[in-house]
Amino acid sequence: MKLPLVAGVLCLLWVAGCAVGPNYKTPDARAPAAFRGEESSTTNSLGDLPWWQLFQDPDLQALIQTALTNNYDLRVAVARVEESRALLAQSRSQFYPQVSYQGASGGSRNVFAGAPFDSGSPSAKGSYLAGSVSWEIDLWGRLRRLNEAARAQYLATEEAQRGVTISLISDVMTNYFALREADLELEISQRTSGIATDNLRLINLRHDRGAANGLDVYQAEQFLYTATAQIANVKRSIGQTEDALSLLLGSAPEEVPRGKELEQIAHPATLPAGLPSSLLDRRPDIRQAEQNLIAANAEIGAARALLFPQISLTGFLGGQSQALTSLLSGPARVASIAPSLLAPIFHAGLRAGVRLTEAQQRESLLDYQQTIYGALREVSDAIVAHDRTHEQRAEEEKLVAALTESVRLSNLRYRGGLDSYLQVLDAERNLFGGQLTLAQLRLEELQAVAQLYRALGGGWQ
Repeated sequence: MKLPLVAGVLCLLWVAGCAVGPNYKTPDARAPAAFRGEESSTTNSLGDLPWWQLFQDPDLQALIQTALTNNYDLRVAVARVEESRALLAQSRSQFYPQVSYQGASGGSRNVFAGAPFDSGSPSAKGSYLAGSVSWEIDLWGRLRRLNEAARAQYLATEEAQRGVTISLISDVMTNYFALREADLELEISQRTSGIATDNLRLINLRHDRGAANGLDVYQAEQFLYTATAQIANVKRSIGQTEDALSLLLGSAPEEVPRGKELEQIAHPATLPAGLPSSLLDRRPDIRQAEQNLIAANAEIGAARALLFPQISLTGFLGGQSQALTSLLSGPARVASIAPSLLAPIFHAGLRAGVRLTEAQQRESLLDYQQTIYGALREVSDAIVAHDRTHEQRAEEEKLVAALTESVRLSNLRYRGGLDSYLQVLDAERNLFGGQLTLAQLRLEELQAVAQLYRALGGGWQ
């Protein structure tokens, strides 16, 4: 008799070690050998660089540190991680027996005809206490699959928090650069406005002496008003950018401290992207998508386990006494322990639930694959944007140098009476536009570096 019993116990242990449903396998990512737009690939990556070493500007670093401490989106992401951790603890609690108790105190008495009710009789009073224990035997792995799904969802929220961290660092950088570029535009516009004011005063003097006509005066005024209108536009942009940065810093709108000038902010000399396969481990959104896929895969097993019988052990221990003081020592005690079996016979919704989880798993797989290719595109876009913007900025610097010399020569010829003021106005207008364009290209180049750093998953480490 002992041998069959041992065999039955071993069989139950073997069954309990199995879990229905598919085991997770990492999908084939099929990442390319190199990023599109990169001339040569290397194992080194800009994404491995700490964020405080990307741009050597102490004020920018202080702003990022403040944002990492006070930003509300990041604090919400941290709270969601704590929520998910609590849900994981709830899921793990199902592996242990559930113990509860209940108690009651009261009295009752049947009064027959002719028999008066005696409220002082002991039989009119009573107390009751009972405890129960329930434990589900996880034969088919339903609880294990649910715990696996809860753990994956918890890890997904952690990856989401890291993704928020990366986005926050990048947003602070790009807004700070936009602010410094607006400051540069304001400086250019104010300097141009001063030049236009001097020119207008000179033209008025020449007009009063009959050396210039009314058209020259109106053209000088046109150039001055162009510069002053740009000043108002840039000041508006500065205010709005400071408000955006203040929100990222978790504070009310206020003036934002500045550090280096836009031309003084330098980025690393080399910007290696690394290997595309490294994105799978570095990008939090890819890691989050994979954890969601793991959770969806585990949900299939939990749904399939409902198609099999569920076995639980239930225990009961209770006592009853007329006096509360003798409740635990009274003779009226009862105890029992017994297994219970719940098996589905006809539940059409259970199979529909399995099909639902399978469809959700396919959706999560597609989302995971799309996230990978989306990340590859973002890196490629950032590489192309930086390289082409760098080339355009170099050419624009040559153009500004040529326009500066053109303005100098045009003023000499005008004051010497060789050209009209129209040539001077065209040269100064072209120089003004070229300087503004150069400032914008410097901004775009720095922002492209920040976008590349973000696309490579840098910053959260």
